[in-house]
Amino acid sequence: MTSRIADEQPPGTQPGVSDRTPGQAAPPTVHKWTPLVTICLGAFMLLIDVSIVNVALPKMTEELHSSFTSLQWVVDMYALVLASLLMVAGSLGDRFGHRRLYIGGLTVFALASLACGLAPNVTVLIASRGVQGVGAAGMFTATTALLSATYQGRDRGTAFGVWGAVNGGAAALGPILGGLLTDQFGWRSIFLVNLPVAAVAVFMSFRVLGASPHRGQRRIDIPGAVTFTASAAAVTYALIQSNTDGWNSATVLGLFAGSAVALVAFIVVELRSEDPVLDLSLLRNRSFAGLMIAGALLSAGAFAHLTYTSIWLQSILGMSPIKAGLAVSPLALTAFVVAGFGGRHLSKLAPQWPIGLGLALIGGGTLLLMIVHGNSSWPALVPGLLIAGAGVGMSTPVLASAAMSAVPHQRAGMAGGALNTFRQLGYALGIAVLGTVFAHQASSTSAEGARHAVATSLDHVFALAGGMTLAAAIAVLLLVRRSEAKSW
Repeated sequence: MTSRIADEQPPGTQPGVSDRTPGQAAPPTVHKWTPLVTICLGAFMLLIDVSIVNVALPKMTEELHSSFTSLQWVVDMYALVLASLLMVAGSLGDRFGHRRLYIGGLTVFALASLACGLAPNVTVLIASRGVQGVGAAGMFTATTALLSATYQGRDRGTAFGVWGAVNGGAAALGPILGGLLTDQFGWRSIFLVNLPVAAVAVFMSFRVLGASPHRGQRRIDIPGAVTFTASAAAVTYALIQSNTDGWNSATVLGLFAGSAVALVAFIVVELRSEDPVLDLSLLRNRSFAGLMIAGALLSAGAFAHLTYTSIWLQSILGMSPIKAGLAVSPLALTAFVVAGFGGRHLSKLAPQWPIGLGLALIGGGTLLLMIVHGNSSWPALVPGLLIAGAGVGMSTPVLASAAMSAVPHQRAGMAGGALNTFRQLGYALGIAVLGTVFAHQASSTSAEGARHAVATSLDHVFALAGGMTLAAAIAVLLLVRRSEAKSW
C-alpha cells in the first residue's frame, strides 16, 4: 500500500505556510511506513547516545588520561544540553517547520559525532558532546510533530507505538552496542557509527518527509531558554565540582547562588512572556506537577546509577565493555517487554496506580542492588535490575500519556516537551548527585582496598537512587488523580 505524505494545515496556522522552498517538488509517492522508518532512525540514534557511552567510560578515561570529574561531564553534558533545549526547540519547529528542524538536528548531531570520534583530549570530547545535545534536541522535538503531521487515525496510534518501542529498544541496546563497538573497534567507534546512520536519515528525510506546517509568527522565547539553561548548567557544574573543591568552596557556593538567581530570572521571564517555553500556570495543576516530579526522579533513580555500575564492572571486576553492557541489560530489556505487553491494560487504570507502583518497583529493585559487596560479582545485580526494569516498563508509557492528558488540549505539546525536559534534566542531575556520593565514599573508604571501597560506594549510590524513586512514588500517589486529566 502506498500513500503520498501531504502537508497539513491545522487550525491556527497560516494557509500555505510550510518549510518547502518555492518551486520545490512534492516528495514522491512512498510506502506509508517509510516516513516512520526515517523518523525512528533519528530517534533511535539520539536516544542510544544517552546510554551507549556508559560502558566505554573506563576506556576513554584510560586513553585520554581524564579525571573522574571529566568522566561525569562526558555523560552529563549531552543530557544537560538536550534537557535545556527541548522546550525551545519546539518553538523553533513551530516557527520554521519541523522537517527543517529534524534535518538540521541530524546534520549538527552527525558533525558533533565526528568531532567526538576524533577528539584529541577530554575537553574537546566534552564540548562536542554538548553540540551533540543541541542536534539531539532538535531531532527529538521534531519526531513527535512529524509523526502527528504524517499519520492519522489508527495509523497514528500504530506509528506512535512503534516509535515508543524504538525508544525502549535504544535504552536496551545502548550498553550492549556500546560494549560491542568498544571491544572490537575502540571507544571512538561509538560516535563514528552515527555518521552513516545520520547520512541515510537525512537522505530519506528529503525523499519521503512532506513539508510540515509552521507558524511563522510565533516568537522564540530566547530569554526563557537562556535563563533555564544557565540555572540547570550552574547547579550541575556545582554538584560535579564539589568532588574536587568541596561543598564549602567559593566556586561551588557561587555556582549554587548563580543557579538560584537564574531560576528566579527564568520564572520572571516566563510569567511576562506572551509565548513562554513553559506556561508556569500548568504547575498549579497538582497532577501535572506530580508527573513532572515523577519524570525527573524516575530518570535519576532508574538510570543514572548505571554509569557507576559500569565502572565497578569493568575497573574492579575486570569485565570487558561488551560483558559489562550485557550485565546491566536486564533492566532495559525487562522494561521493553513489560511496556509492550502491559501497555494496553495499564492504560485502563487511573494513572497514579501504574506510575506510582512502577516507581515503587524501581525503588525497591534499586535498593535490592545493595546486596553488592566486596566479594560480589555481576549476578548480584540481576534480581534488582529485573524488578526495577519491570517498574520502568509499567510507569513510563502511562507517564507520557498522563502528562499530556492532565492539561488543556492546546497545551498538550508543551506538556510533552516539559516531561521530556524534566526526564533528561533528572538524568543529568542524577549523574552529578550520585557521582558526588560515589566519589566521596570511595575516597573515605579507600583504606579497605579498592574492591571493597568501590562496592561500598556503589551501595550508597543505590540507596540514594532507590530512596529518590520511592519518594517519587509517594508524590505520585498523593498528587496525581484521574479526575484532573483531560480525555484520559
